[in-house]
Amino acid sequence: MRPVAGQTVVVTGAAAGLGHAIALAFKEAGATVVAIDRDEYGLRTLGVETHVVDLSDTMATSTLMARIAITHPWVDTLIHNAAILDPQPFETLHFDGWTRTVNVGLQAGYLLTKAVWNGMAANGGGCVVYVSSRSGIQGFADESAYCAAKHGLEGLMKSLAMEGEAKGIRVHTVTPGMYMRTPMSERNYTPELKAKWVEPSRLAPAFLRLATRAEPALSGQRLSAWELAGGS
Repeated sequence: MRPVAGQTVVVTGAAAGLGHAIALAFKEAGATVVAIDRDEYGLRTLGVETHVVDLSDTMATSTLMARIAITHPWVDTLIHNAAILDPQPFETLHFDGWTRTVNVGLQAGYLLTKAVWNGMAANGGGCVVYVSSRSGIQGFADESAYCAAKHGLEGLMKSLAMEGEAKGIRVHTVTPGMYMRTPMSERNYTPELKAKWVEPSRLAPAFLRLATRAEPALSGQRLSAWELAGGS
């Protein structure tokens, strides 16, 4: 078991919503938080180390992670929460929209993990968490790019969990497990779903729990943040 206090934790999509709540929770628990988002204004309120980048840009993402590695030779916990959901029928989905969604959701997951993987292994292990959704296990109309990205994260998690086992690296996908109030849900939820949502801060404890690596049997599994956080 590794205490959260003293860990170096990278969180993407940290300017608002769940990513913001996760970053604050780790900060309050005594971790060194590196928050990443394209929204500079939202990052300012965190009071932690922040980096503004468009995760759909491969070169910019790789350059950023190389720069972070200079001051943080290893990362204990990586939480890739950033995603784009722009519902539209497949016939009107342009390649640029497809690429941006998949790059932020899946390709950035690969680049971020690649950047921290060897350091985690050299430091005796680490924790990688990809934020997924129901779109990672089933299809939804008008969400072809988003579903493809989330399904890809599920497959990446399963493979990396097997490869990381001997290195002490735990890899998970986490779904909210509960309707959640975020800028994305503000845009896409129906009034009926909005009536059921909870604040992201109620789900953040789930990520602290995984970061301790106290339950190695959970590696390679898709988990509910609501259940891990003790929601009821």
